[in-house]
Amino acid sequence: MIGFAGVFITLAFLEVRSPRRKLSLSKFRRWLTNLSLTVLDIVLVRLIFGAFLLQTAIAVEANGSGFLNYFELPYWLDFLAAIIFLDFMIYLQHLIAHALPIFWRFHLVHHTDLDFDVTTAARFHPLEIILSLIFKIGLVMASGASPAAVLAFEVILNSSAQFNHSNLKLPKQIDKKLRKVLITPDFHRVHHSIVREETNSNYGFFLPFWDYLCGTYRAQPSLPHTEMSIGLREYREKGGLTFYSLIKLPFLSDTGKAGNTSAVD
Repeated sequence: MIGFAGVFITLAFLEVRSPRRKLSLSKFRRWLTNLSLTVLDIVLVRLIFGAFLLQTAIAVEANGSGFLNYFELPYWLDFLAAIIFLDFMIYLQHLIAHALPIFWRFHLVHHTDLDFDVTTAARFHPLEIILSLIFKIGLVMASGASPAAVLAFEVILNSSAQFNHSNLKLPKQIDKKLRKVLITPDFHRVHHSIVREETNSNYGFFLPFWDYLCGTYRAQPSLPHTEMSIGLREYREKGGLTFYSLIKLPFLSDTGKAGNTSAVD
């Protein structure tokens, strides 16, 4: 929690000092909505299921189960392999969230944000967070990832998500070099484009290699980053939606049907 707050405050400060884009909506209203979802996710979901995730890792380590335990790897290599495996599986989870309508209903809450800044990283429906944590528990059981690796991955994933969702302006040369090993804000912003082909790209959160290897990488949006539209076409007229609207959104009969905006081609 302290690490999350520290990264958030740092990036929020840097966004103000060096913004990449001019925000189109009231920052107060957006932040109130996005951070309300964050509080709900932390209080009702992460504190409970997050504890289950860590306890699962402890139990798996004690039992010596999981495919990583079939190999006698040095500790550092076992740790690194777990991080890489978990990151690849989160990439696949994200791809599936766009491909399958039942999961897209919940994930589109993240994409209805009409601006793109550090708070967008926390704009998730609580049921999607629950499903994600259940998926992670299964990954830990299957892989045998150590408690230290699981904890480190959660810190890395949350920190990198905040970074690559931030409205931070990086010099072009730094972005070009950094995106070879890490997902940058310009890299991930393409994924939040209103253009369907661009939304269906750049699924990674931490390491960029999966997008490169799996053919889902798109270097730049069709319009400049400062001019591209963020969000989903069918929800842009709704002003980004309120907290209560976002909670109810996945359960509405017409959710996600307007043009099937983000189904994978």
